[in-house]
Amino acid sequence: MATTTVLPRKPWKATKADLFPVFGALALAAILDFVVVAVTPMKGKIAYVLLFFIFGAGFQMALKWRNLGKRAAIDSLAGSVAIAGATIAFTPVLSLLATTIVKGAKGLYPGFFFHDMSVANYQSPLNQGGVIQAIVGTLYLIILATLISLPLSVLTALYLTEIRGKASGFIQFLVQAMSGIPSVVAGIFIYSALLLTTSLRGSTIMAALALAILMIPTVTRTAQEVLLLVPQDLREAGLALGATQWKTVATIVVPAARNGLITAVILGVARIAGETAPLLFTLGVSNKINWNPFSGGQSALPYYVWSGLGDGTELGIDRAWSGILVLLMLVLTLFVVARVFGTRKVKIK
Repeated sequence: MATTTVLPRKPWKATKADLFPVFGALALAAILDFVVVAVTPMKGKIAYVLLFFIFGAGFQMALKWRNLGKRAAIDSLAGSVAIAGATIAFTPVLSLLATTIVKGAKGLYPGFFFHDMSVANYQSPLNQGGVIQAIVGTLYLIILATLISLPLSVLTALYLTEIRGKASGFIQFLVQAMSGIPSVVAGIFIYSALLLTTSLRGSTIMAALALAILMIPTVTRTAQEVLLLVPQDLREAGLALGATQWKTVATIVVPAARNGLITAVILGVARIAGETAPLLFTLGVSNKINWNPFSGGQSALPYYVWSGLGDGTELGIDRAWSGILVLLMLVLTLFVVARVFGTRKVKIK
């Protein structure tokens, strides 16, 4: 006769009987919350949330003190404070995301992703024109800025963590100084150094150079911290087997830090994806698709949003919110793709 094996219950896992008093305390806190708001001058959503947290934390703390003692009560209070802090931190993000979705959805229609603004303006009805030119321009900018900054950033991080040559202190100082550069300064630098002194004109590659200046310190510092997390034993094992330093770094250290380096690139893309100030000096102006990133004006989603807000009309502002929504969707898609490819396991033959 077949027998079934019953796994022992984890002692720290709450049972259904343990959850009933917790739910009862929260229900009592909610009732008391509504009563206090109804009979006192405290009104509004903030009052409801604040009082619910105070009553809920107090009731659960008292419940833990009665059943498990003082230390459990203090632990319950610390957990409630942590949950409250996380809620306070994420509430503005969720509010902004919800506002963007609600307001941005007004201007979305099937042709919005396939038409450009060459046959419409920001005062045109929302079923005319689109953002295809801005999507193409933003993808060009992200790809080119990443191609320019990624090798420089990773090699700099490797020099600072693995080589540690005589110039390490000076390079570290430059990286930290570049982290505080205002974005508009990067655009002005490319404008004054290249556009004013040469025959070059505003284009995608010029804007990508400005964005790369902003991306390099972010990726470098993140990559540096990630490489420092690789255990020193791995480096010593590679050297002990007779590998040279560069081969140890290339075949052991970098693969071990691959996921962290991808995270560094993601943070760098997040740093530049919504930048507008550098584009005003370097991108040029175009309301239609430009497939050539090395010549002619270009558009981008941040520039599209800035133009819609600058128009000032209701339709222009609606288009700006739609542009923000598309930008969020685009960046989220790039992040997911990077994560999917970055977490794949390398097959060793």
